[in-house]
Amino acid sequence: MKIRRVPKLKLYTFLLSMPVIDVGINQILYGERLWQEWPLWAISFPLVYVLGGLSWLARITASTKVEKKFPELNQTWIRLRYRLLVSLVSMATATLVVLTIYSVFHIGGYHFRPSDIWRGCLLALSVNVLFETLYDADYAIGRYKAAEEEKEVLRQASFREELDTLKNQVNPHFLFNCFNTLSSLIHEDKPRADRFLNELSKVYRYLLKNNEEGLSTVESELRFVQSYFQLLQTRYGDGIRLEIGPYERFAHWMLPSLSLQLLIENAVKHNIVSKTQPLTIRIDVRDQQLIVANNLQRKLAAVPSSKIGLRNIRLKYELLQQPSFTIDETANSFTVALPLLPDGVGMGL
Repeated sequence: MKIRRVPKLKLYTFLLSMPVIDVGINQILYGERLWQEWPLWAISFPLVYVLGGLSWLARITASTKVEKKFPELNQTWIRLRYRLLVSLVSMATATLVVLTIYSVFHIGGYHFRPSDIWRGCLLALSVNVLFETLYDADYAIGRYKAAEEEKEVLRQASFREELDTLKNQVNPHFLFNCFNTLSSLIHEDKPRADRFLNELSKVYRYLLKNNEEGLSTVESELRFVQSYFQLLQTRYGDGIRLEIGPYERFAHWMLPSLSLQLLIENAVKHNIVSKTQPLTIRIDVRDQQLIVANNLQRKLAAVPSSKIGLRNIRLKYELLQQPSFTIDETANSFTVALPLLPDGVGMGL
């Protein structure tokens, strides 16, 4: 295994722990002589370091295989037991190899003592068991983060899939209503039908473009809504009114595209719209929110609702990982507050 492929945590802990183990092993080998004969340091210290490094490489290679065999978070205790077993075997083997080499070659005048085996193993294990536990904790945290990221990716993909489905349902619904109006105008007032068709083409061009882009500025959305309102007025006449308050301070802030159109369409769908009972829609900007309110005058006959428009807007805010809109309904009014986003916030919708 190449050193550059070793995780930084394992490399750093080796560099920190090995000097301690090295000094301890040499103390076992030579006792008080270690502090009296400096040549022992020059010969034995680097030798133990090299042998310890080879043992460490073998141990982390085995630990990596354990991670691959038991990768899941619910296998943490199994993985940790195997890690400790690997550490025990490798430390016992490494200690025995060091003592054998030193004894056979009489390095520094060392002679084998059976008690040195358990003393060396105890020293190495006391350090490495701590680090093996740390390695597994680091691995488990990494797996947890990866699992959470994977969940988030799947959640985002699910949102996008549902959002695309909702987009395809919203646009045809809007177009169908406009074609019904256009069909009536062709028979009643052809010049007016021409103007309506011209406005419809402008509105639908914007609708298609911005439904794909995901975010629009407050200024562009309000400009579009005013064009969209012209279509509604052609259909309902004085039965519908639109009031827009000052918004220049937040003109370049962002919100999910077509949110206003969806809310206005929703208000028209569920409320009585007539000259005697006009539907008034008011749009204001307050506290970094776009407030869309209408007087509540529900139709006598319940209107089937799939809540496609509201789900569409909510999903866009969820994809942004931003707080969603709030609804305030009273006996006389229905209000939706859309959070505005600073210019520069983006999302791939």
